[in-house]
Amino acid sequence: MYLWEGVNEFVAVAEAESFTAAARRLGISTAQVSRQVSALESRLSTKLFYRTTRKVSVTEAGQIYYQHCRQVLDGLEEAERAMTNLQLIPKGRLRLTAPVTYGEKIIAPLVNDFVLRYPELEVQLNLTNQKLDLVGGGYDLAIRLGKLEDSTMMARRLSSRTLYACASPAYLSTYGEPYSLSELEQHNCLQGNLDYWRFQEQGKPHNIRVKGNMKCDSGWALLDAALKGIGIVQLPDYYVQPSLASGRLVSLLEHYQEADDGIWAVYPHNRHLTTKVRMLLDFFGESLAR
Repeated sequence: MYLWEGVNEFVAVAEAESFTAAARRLGISTAQVSRQVSALESRLSTKLFYRTTRKVSVTEAGQIYYQHCRQVLDGLEEAERAMTNLQLIPKGRLRLTAPVTYGEKIIAPLVNDFVLRYPELEVQLNLTNQKLDLVGGGYDLAIRLGKLEDSTMMARRLSSRTLYACASPAYLSTYGEPYSLSELEQHNCLQGNLDYWRFQEQGKPHNIRVKGNMKCDSGWALLDAALKGIGIVQLPDYYVQPSLASGRLVSLLEHYQEADDGIWAVYPHNRHLTTKVRMLLDFFGESLAR
């Protein structure tokens, strides 16, 4: 038992960056938290925190110790859950975020299906195109699209998306169909947030600057404009697949189509995956594969 003394208090302070907040979380006095952490530092002969009147921050040695302690505590929590069958019945809070359109069309219905299976869950789904701070916001995971840039996160690929350049038959009958990337200069290209479109040429990514008489940050608005014959649009598959299948849109420049993007679930690298999060990720993966 001696080895465990001060560990819970140390982890609480490291995560809250405050002795007072840690004491509140543990339901004990701030003085007791301070005594336990000081005793732990003495036993380890190592300074675990930098303390000032305004801030508490973890030392480099403290970070290393925290990673090991967090894994051990997560393992104990998982063992507790196993004993109470929580690994079979996900329950409690589950907080995630996803991009707006993909979240509304794909993720939210899947989350709803998951909640129907496990009604004891309390789900908070935040749909936003901003890349939120998962740790600071207390999120269990985020859905991200395209190329990942944040190397501090763990990632699991769930599926993929395809970008389509397409136009309506009415537009093509009036203005003709482009067969090379250079021919896009002669066409009215409906733009989103970016002034370029993504293709590949000879196996390498190739961005083409485009121009047109409409720019909008809504994919649905751009889709509507394309369907009405205003111009050519480049959008992900979940916008245009039904219209391509029905013939209301025609796929263009397929020879230059960029390789599929990834659709990812990301989560903090130092956070042990709880059973409910792992089951949700498996559910996402299986559903999106279908």
